[in-house]
Amino acid sequence: MLFDIHAHYDDERFDQDRYVIIEKAHYDEGVTYIINAASDFDSIEKSIEFAKKYSFVFAAIGIHPHNAKETIFNELAKIYNYADSDKIVAIGEIGLDYYYEFSPKEMQIKTFVQQIGIAKELKLPIVIHNRDSHEDMLKIIKQENAKEIGGVFHCFSGSVEMAKELLKNNFYISVGGPVTFKNARKVVEVVKYVPEDRLLVETDCPYLTPEPFRGKRNYSGYLKYIVAKVAEIKGLTFDEASMITTKNAIQLFGINSTEVH
Repeated sequence: MLFDIHAHYDDERFDQDRYVIIEKAHYDEGVTYIINAASDFDSIEKSIEFAKKYSFVFAAIGIHPHNAKETIFNELAKIYNYADSDKIVAIGEIGLDYYYEFSPKEMQIKTFVQQIGIAKELKLPIVIHNRDSHEDMLKIIKQENAKEIGGVFHCFSGSVEMAKELLKNNFYISVGGPVTFKNARKVVEVVKYVPEDRLLVETDCPYLTPEPFRGKRNYSGYLKYIVAKVAEIKGLTFDEASMITTKNAIQLFGINSTEVH
């Protein structure tokens, strides 16, 4: 069993073979579950479309910090209109990105805080994007009592020290392709530190393709290379690592495995 907790099949790089590649990952590569993470209202609709089409696909709905604008903020209540399905398992991908800062920091924070509030009302976990914003991120997580709903920091790039704080606040840590890179150090130390029952895996496809396919388009079928590396770091067998991370994701997102085929 494999669970890709973070994919972007709405990305234009999948326009030519989207459904073929999703089915290949599930039926040929053993990826039991996939969560498609939205970034704007258009991708929210597409994520829900994929989730309705396939029993093994679920959706996280939210506005990415790159898209945090005043007009978007004024429309955030629309998220409630999409959240009435059991295939919606999280609010995300939400958070802060001070590396690119495509949206002003103030608007990113405003949009992030509002979506934490929505998640708390809907009793859904949050999927967090965090880049070069560790200080503000931890401050907001604590101030908004995000511990109440918890969630996951996707494609974690922080330190062991930050991971410690997040674990205290009811968050899981997810790792992707970068853990397989030859120069990976910090993320390897994080995987060593994080308890097995708080660790998740993802592809973030079509981005961050793992070795040995780095540079090519990523897809959920490559998740096994990430799981294999996690298994190596944690001293587990591949099957143990895949089962542990799948079980963790099922628990966090409240997946009813009996309905998946």
